[in-house]
This record gives sequence, C-alpha cells and structure tokens, in this order.
Amino acid sequence: MAPCVQTGSGCLSRRLLLLWALLGTGLCHTSTETEGFGQDARTSPPVAIFNWTAQLTEEMYTNITQKCWEFFVDLMRNVTASELCEWKVISRPYSLLQACLEGWADRLHYGYPNALAEQYIFQSHHRYFHNCTLEHQVYFDPPEDVLLAMIIAPICLIPFLVTLVIWRSKDGKAQP
Repeated sequence: MAPCVQTGSGCLSRRLLLLWALLGTGLCHTSTETEGFGQDARTSPPVAIFNWTAQLTEEMYTNITQKCWEFFVDLMRNVTASELCEWKVISRPYSLLQACLEGWADRLHYGYPNALAEQYIFQSHHRYFHNCTLEHQVYFDPPEDVLLAMIIAPICLIPFLVTLVIWRSKDGKAQP
C-alpha cells in the first residue's frame, strides 16, 4: 500500500497528492473555455486530460522504442559484414526489433503500425541491409509462343482423352 500523509481529514495517498500537484502546476489548466462544457469553471474538460494522457503515452512509446532500437543495434554488433544479408543470421535481431515495437505499441494501446515504428524499420534497412541484393535469379514469364503452347496443349488433349474413354467403354462388355 502507498504511504500516506496525515491531514486533518485523514490520510491522502501519494496518487491524490500527485493529482493535486498536477492540478496546482497548471498541467490540467483551467480557463473560461471550460464553462462551455457545462462544468464548474475550476475544472478542465475531459478532452484536456485525454490529450495529456495521449501525449504521455506517445512520450513513453518514443522512449521505449529508442530502447528497442539500442537493443537491436547491440545485437547487430555481433553480425559480421558478410553475414548482413543472410536471413538465418539477421532474422532473430530483426524479429526482436519488430516484436519490441509492436508489443509495446499494443501494451500502451498506441496503434501499430505507426510512423515511429516505420521510421525504425526503415532506419534498420538503410543502415544494415541497403547493400543486400538478390543472389538468386529472378524468374520471369516465358516467351509468348512457349506460354501459348503450354496453354493450348492441355486444352487439345482433353477432347482426345474423352473420346478415347467413350470409345473404349462402347465395346459392349461389362467391366468388373
């Protein structure tokens, strides 16, 4: 349980003192605009609290993603330059970066994918994987004449096979 401070009406927890401090410092500022919400002029509208919470969440996510990035960079220090394009080697650090960014966004209800996470993913590609090229030959469609032959051959073969089956079944003998 949180420690309490003795006051005239009993104990106030640290959380209430923190709320009081925030209200006293003007973070939850009051103005004449609050009268339009039908509330007492001394209270702030719920939107101001929501915006403050969203701003705090964004700041927390920014700090956490920086730690995710630092962890990724630390893991990538163990990868040699010749291994940078081998998926078996980089899949673990890359997947951990992605899982860290996505997991913390989910925990903070921040939304994923987001601009900050994309920035770190692009930064990883730019810094580590920009020289990776495809070593395997890329396959293209065959030339049109070969493709046409591959399409027409089965089409012509089907009527021939159907005719052969019908002709063989007409010999009049019952097949077991």
